[in-house]
Amino acid sequence: MFSRIEGILREKGESSVLVEAGGLCYDVLLPRCVGDKLRTVNVGDPVKLEIFSYLQIDGNRGSAMYVGFTNAIEREFFEALLTVASIGPKTAARAFSQPMAQIARYIDDGDQASLRRLPGIGGQKAKDIIAKLQGKVARFGLIQGEPQPQRAETTPDFVAEAIDVLLQLQYRRAEAERMAREALANNGKVSTAEELLTEIYRRQQPTAMKPAPSSGTRG
Repeated sequence: MFSRIEGILREKGESSVLVEAGGLCYDVLLPRCVGDKLRTVNVGDPVKLEIFSYLQIDGNRGSAMYVGFTNAIEREFFEALLTVASIGPKTAARAFSQPMAQIARYIDDGDQASLRRLPGIGGQKAKDIIAKLQGKVARFGLIQGEPQPQRAETTPDFVAEAIDVLLQLQYRRAEAERMAREALANNGKVSTAEELLTEIYRRQQPTAMKPAPSSGTRG
């Protein structure tokens, strides 16, 4: 196990990178917010990542797993998430999809609705995170270079519920949120998840072809 890797970027995936160091290649899992910061790093470029290492047990087999971060403070925040009993490394990596300062603000404010929207975090895990970490993570919002989060309007519960259904139907989160937003803009009377899903479904249907107007019969 090691805590930092410095080498050459050999491959870039959607949620991981392959880094060559010392003649070996290491597959490093990247939380989405970390991957976003590495967009300008190209294959063949040098790269340095702080690493959280853990052993994943699958039956009788153990595999070393590595999660990468751009700095040690991000890794420390990730480790703080792991102190929550219901949060494991994979769940924490998925949830780390927004800037650290923003997630820390959600926790410090007790903003359960915003935490629920993080990938892999449902209602119970959001409660667990707040119960364990509220009042303990404010300093993580002070890291240099992290954009200060803006207070967004709280998404109504019925909208979050409808988005959760769309995610279960294999829609991507960004697409599900866009569909919900457009449906609400089109029909402001929607007030339940069922009504919202019905409106979304209606908007996805192709517009029925109207019959061409009759030219009439010439006498």
